[in-house]
Amino acid sequence: MADPMEILPLKTLVTHSSAVLLTRGVEVEATSVRGVAAHLVETMAQQTGMDLEEAFHLVTPEAVAEITMQAAAGACATGRSREGESGISGGCVRDAPGARLSKPLRSLYGGVLVGLDHEAKYEGGSVEAELAALAASGASALVGAMVTDSWEQAKTRVARLFARRGRAREEEADDDLQEAGAQLVAAEEADDDSAAADIEAYWRLRLSRLLEEDPAAADELRQLLADLGGDRGQGGAAISGGVQYGAFQNSQIHGGITYNVQPLLPSEALPDEVPALRVPFVNRTADLSRMDGMVSSEESGSSHVDVLVLGGTPGVGKSATASRWAHRSRERFPDGQLYVDFAELRGQNGGGDVSAAVAMCLRSLGVKDPYLPQSLAERTRLFRSRSAGRRILLVLDDVNEPAQVRALVPQGPGSAVLVTSNARLGELALDGARLLPLEPLDTHSALRILADRCGDQAVAAEPVAAERLVALCAGLPVALHVVAARLVTNRRLTMAGLADELSDESSRLTAMSLRGERSVSAVFDSTYRQLSADEARFYRLLGWLPCRTFDSGTAAAAAGVDTPTAQSLLDVLEEAGLLEVTDDDRYRFHDLVRLHARERAAAEEPSRTQRALVEKLVTHYLALTAFADRAVRADRLRIADVDGLLAGAADPFAADDAPLPLAWLEAERANILAVLREASRLGLHTAVWQLAEGFTVLFLHRRHLGDWRESLELGAAAAAASDELVPAAEARLRSLLSRPLMDLGEYEQARRELETAVACAEVADRTELRASVLEFFGRYWDRFDPSRAIEVYQRSLELNTEAGQKRGAAIASLFLGSAQDAAGDPAQALLTLGQARQALLAGENPDLRMAARAEVARGRAHDHLGDTEQAIGSLSEAARILREQKATHYEAEALLELAAIAERPGGDRTHLRSYLARALEIHEDGGSPLAEQLRERVRVLDAQTDPGSALREPPGQA
Repeated sequence: MADPMEILPLKTLVTHSSAVLLTRGVEVEATSVRGVAAHLVETMAQQTGMDLEEAFHLVTPEAVAEITMQAAAGACATGRSREGESGISGGCVRDAPGARLSKPLRSLYGGVLVGLDHEAKYEGGSVEAELAALAASGASALVGAMVTDSWEQAKTRVARLFARRGRAREEEADDDLQEAGAQLVAAEEADDDSAAADIEAYWRLRLSRLLEEDPAAADELRQLLADLGGDRGQGGAAISGGVQYGAFQNSQIHGGITYNVQPLLPSEALPDEVPALRVPFVNRTADLSRMDGMVSSEESGSSHVDVLVLGGTPGVGKSATASRWAHRSRERFPDGQLYVDFAELRGQNGGGDVSAAVAMCLRSLGVKDPYLPQSLAERTRLFRSRSAGRRILLVLDDVNEPAQVRALVPQGPGSAVLVTSNARLGELALDGARLLPLEPLDTHSALRILADRCGDQAVAAEPVAAERLVALCAGLPVALHVVAARLVTNRRLTMAGLADELSDESSRLTAMSLRGERSVSAVFDSTYRQLSADEARFYRLLGWLPCRTFDSGTAAAAAGVDTPTAQSLLDVLEEAGLLEVTDDDRYRFHDLVRLHARERAAAEEPSRTQRALVEKLVTHYLALTAFADRAVRADRLRIADVDGLLAGAADPFAADDAPLPLAWLEAERANILAVLREASRLGLHTAVWQLAEGFTVLFLHRRHLGDWRESLELGAAAAAASDELVPAAEARLRSLLSRPLMDLGEYEQARRELETAVACAEVADRTELRASVLEFFGRYWDRFDPSRAIEVYQRSLELNTEAGQKRGAAIASLFLGSAQDAAGDPAQALLTLGQARQALLAGENPDLRMAARAEVARGRAHDHLGDTEQAIGSLSEAARILREQKATHYEAEALLELAAIAERPGGDRTHLRSYLARALEIHEDGGSPLAEQLRERVRVLDAQTDPGSALREPPGQA
C-alpha cells in the first residue's frame, strides 16, 4: 500500500493530534505523531475496504493521540526506543507490536466517534458534523430496533435506503442487517455488551459513508428514524439507544414540564415545608403520644431545644410518622416548620451536603442569596442568629450522619428538631437527643390499615386471612398499602387467595432480596406480576431513574414513550400502590419499592438498556435546561451547539402560563445533579459537559456553591474525557469552575483550573472564548495582584473587540477600570469606566443594571481623586437606578459608599441617616449578617442627634 504521507494532507491531523497530547501534559515530536497517523489511516483502510482518502477523513486527532501514548507505553517501556532518541520517538512508535494497531476499530479508538472531517470538529454546526451526528443516532436507533417486533419492517426500509446507490448495495445491506440482527439476539442471550457496540460502530460507518456520498439521503433517514420511533412507542415503553433525530417517539426530545413548579416564597412568608401525607394516617397512637411527651410544649416555658430521632427498619413508616406529628403540632411552633430531605442532598460519596442543608434553612428564614456566607461555619453561625428568638420545628428526613443534625440545631428556646434515620445515631444521645425506635406495626394496628383501605366488612369477613396478610407484610406500612391496593383494584381477589399467593411467593424468593426482607419482596413481586407487559417494563425502567422525584414528562422521555402514555402508566402504578404522588404532582418511589424495581430491571432487561435510558434522560434535561438558559439570557457565551437538538421541540418557557425558568431549575436542581452523576458514571461525556454548561445559569443567580462546583467538575472531567476533541468546552467549564472555588476560598485550586482553561482556550483558538477565560482570570488577580489583573483585563478587552463581542468588551472594560482604580490610577479608571458605561447603555437593549454598577465604580474613582461632589453625584444616581432595577444588593453598596463619605470629618451628614436606614432595610430584608452592625450605626447616630428629627431623603432617593 502507498505511503499515506506521500498522498494525504496529514499536516492538519498531526497539528490537532499534537494539541490533544499537549492538553494531557505530553509533548511528542511531530514525526512520531505523523507515523502513528499514517499507520492508523492504513489500518482504517484495511479494515473497512475504503481507499486511503476515505479512511483519512475518519481518523480523529483523539485516536491518534491515544494510540501514540499507548504505543509509547507498550514499546518504549520494553526498551525498543532507538539509541540516541528520548521520549516518544518515531522509531518507538513505528516498531510497536502490530497487534496493538490492528485491533477492531471500536476497541482501538476506545469508542472514539469517527465520521467527522477534522476541520468539521472545529467548525461546530457544519453540515458534515450534522450528518455525522445523524449517522451516529441512526446506528444507535437501528441497534435498539433489532430486538423489537418492528425490526423486519425497519430492516427492509433501511436496505431500501442503500438502494439509492444501486441494487447491489441494497442486497448487500439487507444481508448485513439480517446477520447483524441475528448476532445481536445471540449476544443478548449471552449478555455480551461488546457485540452491540461493535454492530453500532459498523453501521455508523456504513451510514456515514452513505450520507457522505449522497447527502440528500439524510431527509429519508430522518423520516425513517421518526417512523421507527413511533413504531417502537406503540409497545408502551420501548427503549432505543439514540437520543437525536427521532430516537424519541415522534422526535420527542423532551417530555415537557407536567407538574406545578412552586414559585419561590417571599422572605416574609412563614415557612410551612413539611410534606403533607397523601394517604390517611392511622395507628401509631402510642408513638405519637410518646413524641408529645418527649418534646416540650409551649406552656412549659422550656429554655432548651429538643432533638428527637425516629429510627427503625426501612419501610416501617418513619417519614409518615414524622409528618403526622409535625402537622398536628403546628400550634407548638408559631414561627414555622422547616424540612430538609437529606436523600436529595446525598452525593456520590453517600453523605449529605450539610452546608447546602443549612443554606436551605437560611433561605427559609429570609436570607437572600447575596448574603449567604460561603463556609459551613459561617452559615451555621448565621443560622443560629436567625433562629434565635423563634420557636420553630426542623424535620430532617433520611439522615445518615450525626453532623447533619448538629449543624441544624436552632437557637430559639422551645424549638425542636425531629430526625428520621435508617442509621444508628447513638452519638446524638451524648448531645442530649432522645431516640425513639419505631417497631413494625402490631397486628391490631396493621389490621386498621387494611380496614381503612379495604373496608371494615372485608376484614371482618376474613379475619384469619387478614392476619396472615399482616404477618406476610412484616408489619411494614409500605407493604400493607401495596397489598390493600391489590385487593381494592381486584374485587374478585379474596384475602385468603392473596395470602396463599404471597406464602408461595415468599418461600420461592431468596433471603437476599430487598435487604433480607423476603416476605416484603413477595408482596411487591405478587403485585408486579399483575401488571401487563408494558406496565411491568415501565415500572422496571423507572427503577433506574436516578431522580428522587419525577413528573410524567421525565418518565416519558426516559422510557421512550409519549407523555400521555406515560401518564396512563403512572396512574396504573400509583393505583397499585407502587408510586407515591408528591404535593407538586410529581411521583416518587418508596426506597424499598425502588430497590425492587431495580432488582427486576437488572434481572429482566439487557444490560445496555440502562445506558440507553440515561441517554434519553440526560437529553430530556439538556433540552429543557437549554431552553431555560436561553430564556434567562439569550446572548451569553455558550460552547455547546444544541440548536439541532432544540429545532422543532416545544419551548416550555414560552407559554403565557409557563413556569419561571429559574424556578424550574431550582425545583429540578437535585434531579439534574443526580442525572449528571449517573451519566458521568456511564461515560456519556458529551451530554454531561453540555448539560453542566447550561445548568450553570441557575448558579449565577442562586448561590448553591457545592452543587455548582460539583456540576462543573463533572462537566470539565467529561469534556476532558470526551471521544470528541472539545478543548473549548473544557476551557469554558474550568473557567466557570473558578467562580465557586473562589467563593469557597479555594484560591489555589481556582488558579489551577484557570491555568488549564487558558491552555485549552489556546488550543481551541476561539477568540471570544479566550477573552472570557482571561476575564475570569482577571477576577482571580483582582484579589492578589491588581497590576496583573490590569494586564489580563486589557488583553480580554482586546480579544473581545477583535471578536466583535460588544457586551464582552464592555464587561471587560468595567472590570479593567475597577482594577485600575484599585491599583492607584483613578484618573485612568474614570476614562475606562466611562467607556464601559457608554457601551453598556448603547444598542437596542441597554443594560441599565450593569451600567449603574459602572457608575458606582466611577463614584469611587472620583472619591479617590478627591472630587467629593462628583463622587456623591455618581453614587446617588447609581443608587437610584439600581433601586429601579431591583438590584438592591448593589444599591446598598452605593449607599454605604455615600455613608462613608458623609461620616468623614467635615463631611455633609445631611443624608447620612437616610443612607444607613435604606441600607439597613435592604440588608434586613435579605437576612444579611451586616444588618445588626447597620442597626447599631443608626442607633448611635440617633443618639447623637435630635431623636425627633424628620427623615430626609438623599438626592435621587425621593
